[in-house]
Amino acid sequence: MRIARAAREMAIVPLGIYSEADANAYHLQFVDEARCVGPAAAAQSYLNAEAIIAAALAMKADAVHPGYGFLSERAPFAAAVRDAGLIFVGPAPEAMAAMGSKIEAKRRVRASGVPTVPGYDGDDQSLATLRREAQRVGFPLLIKASAGGGGRGMRVVDSVERFDEALEAAKREALAAFGDDAILLERYLRDPRHIEFQILADSHGTTLHFGERECSIQRRHQKIIEEAPSVALTPNLRAEMGAAAVRASESVGYVNAGTAEFMLDSDGAFYFLEMNARLQVEHPVTELVYGIDLVQWQLRIASGEPLTFAQDEIRARGWAIEARLYAEDPANDLLPSTGLIARWSPPEGPGIRVDSGVTTGSEVSHYYDPMLAKLIVSGSDRSAAIARLERALLDFRVDGVRTNLPLLLWIARDDAFRAGETTTSFLDQRFDASFFSAVAVPREAVLLCAAALLVDGRAPWRIGEIGVPLRLQHGESVVEIVADALGALGAWRLSGAYSVELHAQRRGERVQAGFDGTAISGAVTYAGDAFDVHLDGRTWCFSFASPPSVKSAEHSHGGVAGALVAAPMPGKIVKVAVREGDEVEEHALLIVLEAMKMEHRIEATAAASVKSVLVKEGQIVSSGTTLVELA
Repeated sequence: MRIARAAREMAIVPLGIYSEADANAYHLQFVDEARCVGPAAAAQSYLNAEAIIAAALAMKADAVHPGYGFLSERAPFAAAVRDAGLIFVGPAPEAMAAMGSKIEAKRRVRASGVPTVPGYDGDDQSLATLRREAQRVGFPLLIKASAGGGGRGMRVVDSVERFDEALEAAKREALAAFGDDAILLERYLRDPRHIEFQILADSHGTTLHFGERECSIQRRHQKIIEEAPSVALTPNLRAEMGAAAVRASESVGYVNAGTAEFMLDSDGAFYFLEMNARLQVEHPVTELVYGIDLVQWQLRIASGEPLTFAQDEIRARGWAIEARLYAEDPANDLLPSTGLIARWSPPEGPGIRVDSGVTTGSEVSHYYDPMLAKLIVSGSDRSAAIARLERALLDFRVDGVRTNLPLLLWIARDDAFRAGETTTSFLDQRFDASFFSAVAVPREAVLLCAAALLVDGRAPWRIGEIGVPLRLQHGESVVEIVADALGALGAWRLSGAYSVELHAQRRGERVQAGFDGTAISGAVTYAGDAFDVHLDGRTWCFSFASPPSVKSAEHSHGGVAGALVAAPMPGKIVKVAVREGDEVEEHALLIVLEAMKMEHRIEATAAASVKSVLVKEGQIVSSGTTLVELA
């Protein structure tokens, strides 16, 4: 969608592709024509180079823009596009091959005088050699997929005893995501900043950088918050790192947009990490700060146009911050959430931009990445941008799937973030998952839900509008309230779980309510039989509870013999690590589940014996499916 918009402004007709799972995807509304390239599984559709090129030729395309992921950094794909007589909007396959391989990239940039993280990037990929090199480099150690990105095929290992298992998982994930299981080893820097530089290079010999982005706040090696510029860089350090980024690009004859990524240690030393031979997901913060449309310049460069400015003319103005919105549940260890988006209402206003791939009615499946959108804000300085970020997050409404909105708001309000004290260990050091889980429903959320139901006339009214019963359910808890209408408009006397006089009125999505001298305001939206209360950055989902029954009470304390280990989300079983009769220790690996392009370990919560294994490798399972029975 981002690329289609930029193309239209240049009078270029955007065309599209889709998998069978994406036949009704939102992005298809933004292209003039689209072709299906295969089944839901990415390996058979979005990674199927032959089908994609065939679709491009069938639609009489002139060029192929590879987007942000999938084949965007695959040199054989870029070569196949070129061989088919099409323009590839990106670097030449030769440059992509050099930079797309983290191993080759490190070798190239070292030869150009760019510092790199100590480690091992040799050709010998045998287990014995990798284990020996791991011990030489020392622990903690970072295993990285040479062809990887987005945290896939990456593992941090603290000891040699866990090396083999982590290596196997990294290779398996890398092969599934990128078709290449080659890895490299690096010394794990415990508390650095992640700094990257935006590069543009034309085919006429000019390579420029557009300053830095700081992307230090990450989870599972995936970026969550990005900003430009960085509070950590002085003008001298910015110039030094920018020059290194340009040298790294020139070392492979790079053309088009790319990003040189660095780790900045606490002592001011920086190390080249990798070169992303594509447009980055976080490119909007650079666009807002430098006043440039990077996608349009990608298209111009691909058409043979020269860059029209010099390095000393490129200056930053103001500050921009991007927050990535994921379909992940903070109350459930940020595991991916799937389902149908019942309501999509992004914020609007000055200095607010939302790049999204979904809308109301979009399906979030387990096949692809859980990122839904990017919220980008800008301001005259960092404080103004943070204030705008907090307000925009409070105004963002998503119903139907769980999102990481509460986590993003928590970050925006965190004192260390506001002070610019951000490193790659930010969440490890400051984030407490219990803040979002096992929290009792606040009285304000219950009363706001009741107020909305009453003022909107959705409550089950009785004859004479006297004694309206409300049995509201949130998770396993049920709240019983009886509402009696008072004489004034929008006023009720509540009894039961809460005894208050409630006054309420609706203003658009927001409901304003008052009780016991307290005023509350929040959005209350409806998705079928569910009522979503959006209050102070958190969403509380209610429904009408079923009437109590003797039968349900009789079974409410039932149990099962042994422990049933269930799938926490829909996905594909990629590894079964145990067999019937095995004895396992606490935290022993039972199953590896692949969901939304990431692997998730399912472990034993206590020592036990395996009574039965109910799934097999390659099987697709839904959320809640029993995987293993322990005794």
